[in-house]
Amino acid sequence: MKNRMAIAVVALSVAFCASVHARGNSPEKSAVPPWKNPSLPIAQRVNDLISRMTVEEKISQLTHVAAGIPRLGVPAYNWWNEGLHGVGRAGYATVFPQAIGMAATFDEPLMHEAATVISTEFRAKYYANLKPDGSSDWYHGLTVWSPNINIFRDPRWGRGQETYGEDPYLTSRMAVAFITGLQGDNPKYLKVLATAKHFDAYSGPEPARHSMDVKASPHDLEDTYFPAFRASVRGANVGSIMCSYNAVDGAPACANEMLLQKHLRRDWGFQGYVVSDCGAVQDVWDGHHYAKSMLAAQADSFKAGTDLVCAWPEQQITFNRDTLLRAVKQGLLSEKDVDNSLRLLFTTRIKLGMFDPPAMVPYSRIKPSENDTEAHRELALKAARESIVLLKNENHFLPLKDSYKTTAVIGPDADSLDAIEGNYNGTPSKPVTVLDGIRKRFSQSKIVYSEGTGLVGAAKAGTPDPVTAARDADLVVLVMGLSPRIEGEEMKFKADGFLRGDRTKIDLPEPQEDLVKKIAALGKPTVLVLMNGGGLAVNWSEQHLPAILEAWYPGEEGGAAVAEALAGDFSPAGRLPVTFYTGIAQLPPFDDYSMANRTYRYFKGEPLFPFGYGLSYTSFAYKNATVSNSSIAAQGTEKVAVNVSNTGAMAGDEVVELYLTHPGVPGAPLRALVGFQRVHLAAGESKTVSFTLRERALSTVDPNGTRRITPGKVEVWIGGGQPVTPPGLPKTAGAATQFTITSSAVLPD
Repeated sequence: MKNRMAIAVVALSVAFCASVHARGNSPEKSAVPPWKNPSLPIAQRVNDLISRMTVEEKISQLTHVAAGIPRLGVPAYNWWNEGLHGVGRAGYATVFPQAIGMAATFDEPLMHEAATVISTEFRAKYYANLKPDGSSDWYHGLTVWSPNINIFRDPRWGRGQETYGEDPYLTSRMAVAFITGLQGDNPKYLKVLATAKHFDAYSGPEPARHSMDVKASPHDLEDTYFPAFRASVRGANVGSIMCSYNAVDGAPACANEMLLQKHLRRDWGFQGYVVSDCGAVQDVWDGHHYAKSMLAAQADSFKAGTDLVCAWPEQQITFNRDTLLRAVKQGLLSEKDVDNSLRLLFTTRIKLGMFDPPAMVPYSRIKPSENDTEAHRELALKAARESIVLLKNENHFLPLKDSYKTTAVIGPDADSLDAIEGNYNGTPSKPVTVLDGIRKRFSQSKIVYSEGTGLVGAAKAGTPDPVTAARDADLVVLVMGLSPRIEGEEMKFKADGFLRGDRTKIDLPEPQEDLVKKIAALGKPTVLVLMNGGGLAVNWSEQHLPAILEAWYPGEEGGAAVAEALAGDFSPAGRLPVTFYTGIAQLPPFDDYSMANRTYRYFKGEPLFPFGYGLSYTSFAYKNATVSNSSIAAQGTEKVAVNVSNTGAMAGDEVVELYLTHPGVPGAPLRALVGFQRVHLAAGESKTVSFTLRERALSTVDPNGTRRITPGKVEVWIGGGQPVTPPGLPKTAGAATQFTITSSAVLPD
C-alpha cells in the first residue's frame, strides 16, 4: 500500500509538471498559466482557468461527473461521495453508528472526532485510488454528500435514521461538529468538503418526494427547518449545500430563489456551491411541472442558485449536459450564470489541493494505511457504547448480575449485518453482530441462537424453534426491530406497515410482536434490544418486559457495545434524539408539514418515551441551579450553572440538558433545548456544569416568522432530561430556576 501511495503522489506531481510544459518550450508557451500558480489568489486562478475554456468545456463541468479537459490539464472528477457515518460505498472503512445513533450520544466532541477519522479515511482512499492523470472514481473523491440535517419530524419517514433527530438545536450542534471534523482546520486547504442536505423541508413521504409541494409556515421554516442549515453556514462554513427534491411554497427547492438566494446566500452569507439531489433538476420539469421543458428547468435552477447537477441514473449525464448547452445557446441561460457556478466549483477543487503540488498540501501525507485502523475501530466502539439508550430497567434487572447457564439470543436482528451497518455505509472489515458480542462477552454461558422470525414474515427455513430455545434457557435476549432493508430511501419494499421505505405503522412488526408475547409468556428473565432507525411504539413490551435497550444501527462494533451494556461494563447514558410515540394515532397526517403537535417542542400528548430520555445504572442529583442575572436586557448574556453529583455506586456519564420555556409568548414551543453537555462522573463525584446563553438561545419565532427576543419570564430547567416525565416512567433528576427578559429585540437572519 505504501508503494501504491508513492506511485500515486509521484504520478500526480508528474502530471502537474507535464501540463506546465505541454505547449512547447518557447518562453510564452512554457510559462505556468496563472490558474496553476499556487502563490496567486484563488479568485485570480479560477478566473484565469474559466477564461481559457470553451462553452462546451464549461458545460462539461456542471454535472456530478465532471469531464477532463486534457488540453488544459484539468483531470476528470466525480463529485459524488458518501460519508454519512463513515466512508460509504468505497470498500472497507470504519463504520460508526448510524447518524441517529450518533445524535443519541449527545456528545459534540465525539462527533467531531468521528468526523475527523472519516475525513482521514477519505483522504487515505483518495490517494490509494488516484489515477495517473489526477482523476478519481465514483465514491473515491473528496467532496462528501453528508451530513443529512433534515428534521426528523415524523417517525414514519424511512430516511429519518440518516438525521440527527427532531430537535433543531441538537441537529445544529451535531452538524457543526461533523462538518468541522470533515473539513479540517487548515487555513488554506480543505481536508474534505462537507455537504449539508437536503435544503429544505424534506422529511417524507418518500413516494411523493419528486412532486410534493411542502406548505410550511414562515414560523415553522424559521423555527424548525432553517436553524441547522443556518448553523452549518454560519457556524461551520460548510462548503456545499444539496437542494432537495420537494418544492417549498410552490417552487421546487433546486429552483427556489427564496431558499437559495434570499436565505442561503443573502441572509446567511453562504460562499460555497449548491448541488442538486440526484434527478431533482429534472423534477423541476417532469415532477413538479414548474418549468415547461427540461431546458427551462435547467435554466431556472441555475439562475435560482443551483451550481451542479447530480444526474441519476448515469445515462442522464449526457442528457443534462446537452440540455444545459442548448439552454445557453438558446439564451435561456447566460454564459455569465454558468461562469458564476464554475467559479464556486473550481474554487472548491483548488481548496482541496487538486491542482497544487502534493508537497504543498498537508493532507497529502495521509497514507492509505490510515484507513480502517485499530484506533478508528476503538473510536467506533466508544461511539456505539455512547449511543445506547436504556429505556426501561425495572427493579434494576440490568446489568446482568447472575451467571446464567444458558442464554437464548432470539430475533431477526441478532445476527444481522444490516442491523449494525445502517444505510449509506461502508464495509466493516471486522463486524460484530449482537450475537457475536454476546458469545464473546458471555463465554461462560451456553449461547443458543434462533432467528425466531423474519423482520416482517417467517424466519428462514431450518431456524431452531424460538419458543423451545427460550424454554430451555435461563435468560432470553430478544433482538428485535427494523433494518435498512425495510426502511430507507425510496425503496421498492412493500409489506404490511411499510411503503417504499416509509412506515405506515410505527409498532414493532406484527410477527415480531407476536413472538415477544410468546416468549414473555414463558416467564423467563427477558431483555429486549431494539435495533431501528426511528421510534418504535413498543407499548406491550414497555408494560410487560423488565428491561429495554435501544441500540439503533450501532456500527461495526455495535454487537460488542450491546453485550458490554448488558454485562454492566459501562453505564448506558445515551438519550433519545426523537420522541417515541404510542402510535400513529398521536400524529398528524404524514404529509402535513406543520409542526403543530409534532416533536417534543409542540406535542401536547403523553409519549411512550420522550425526547432527551435515557436511564442509567447509577444515579445523579442536581442542586443549586443558578442564573447569573435575575433580569437581563435583550442584548444581555445569561449564564446558567448547576451542581451535578453521581450519587450511585458506579461511575458513569450523565447528559445534562438545558431547556427554556417562554410562558405566554405567541409561537414559542412548549419547551426548547438550548444546551447540553455529556459529563463523566466517578461514584460520589460532583461537578459544576455551566452554559452561556446569548441572543438566539433567548429568542423565539413569532407567527410571522420573525425571530425576536420578547420581554417576560423565562423558566429554566437543567437536568438529565425534560422537566415533564410521562406517567409510569422514572422521574428525571434536575433543578429549576428562572429569569426575566426586560426588553425586546428583533434578530437578523
